[in-house]
Amino acid sequence: MAFRFAPFVVYPSTRVYHLESPLRRSEIWRKWCIGASSTAPGVDLEALNAAIAKKDSDAVKDALDQLNGAGWARKWSSQPYVSRRTTSLRELTTLGIKNAENLAIPSVRNDAALLSTVVGATGLLAVLAGRLPGDWGFFVPYLIGSIPLIVLAVGSISPGLLQAAIVGFSSFFPDYQERIVRHEAAHFLVAYLIGLPILDYSLDIGKEHVNLGDERLQQLIYTGNLDDKGLDRLAVVSMAGLAAEGLQYDKVVGQSADLFSLQRFFNRTKPSLSKEKQQNLTRWAALF
Repeated sequence: MAFRFAPFVVYPSTRVYHLESPLRRSEIWRKWCIGASSTAPGVDLEALNAAIAKKDSDAVKDALDQLNGAGWARKWSSQPYVSRRTTSLRELTTLGIKNAENLAIPSVRNDAALLSTVVGATGLLAVLAGRLPGDWGFFVPYLIGSIPLIVLAVGSISPGLLQAAIVGFSSFFPDYQERIVRHEAAHFLVAYLIGLPILDYSLDIGKEHVNLGDERLQQLIYTGNLDDKGLDRLAVVSMAGLAAEGLQYDKVVGQSADLFSLQRFFNRTKPSLSKEKQQNLTRWAALF
């Protein structure tokens, strides 16, 4: 079992970040490892590679601890002490996050864009079809006009199909790819800095995620006994992608899945948190 941090509504760019194929990425990783080893004599990344391949979180942590001791992975677990405090919206704004008051409000930008496009396109086609001769000009506009209702029905019966359409449509936004890179890199970086081992990640469209593993935290979540220390660590990783977007863009559109994950952690915490404490923890985690 691993923690999966991924945007529910996908996003990202006009800046050229190429989404590499798995084969290409593995080749880049291999060359990077060779280059890293050549610049740091005596550093062996084989143990880390093997642990990641086996999805063994404890082995990944041990390998990174050894690399840190050897002076290579110097930033690994460099911020292990995470402790919440009372946080105001003003602090987030001062830090540079745009529209901090809307950070925790799920975005409907991509959903609205798809629905508006479907309604607009079918409306235009229906008007044009009304000029067809005879009965065609009567029946065809009604058939075309029913398409938005069919889309909504599909979304109600099978949300996954509608979500796939939204994901595909979202790629037309000019900031789509850059948002993905920024969001997932933030999850990755913060987890690395606080010492949570990373087992996997992907920037593939529709499959964006960063997978983390920690046996102790997994057990606490599974039993519903997540403590304050564990919750604080998971909260800052959950909010990292949202905060990274908020520093760059006026609106955050990739927070839905992250907020859902954070709420799941709240629900598995003992003692339980009040709504006010949950709100403050969310703000503090974004600030951290």
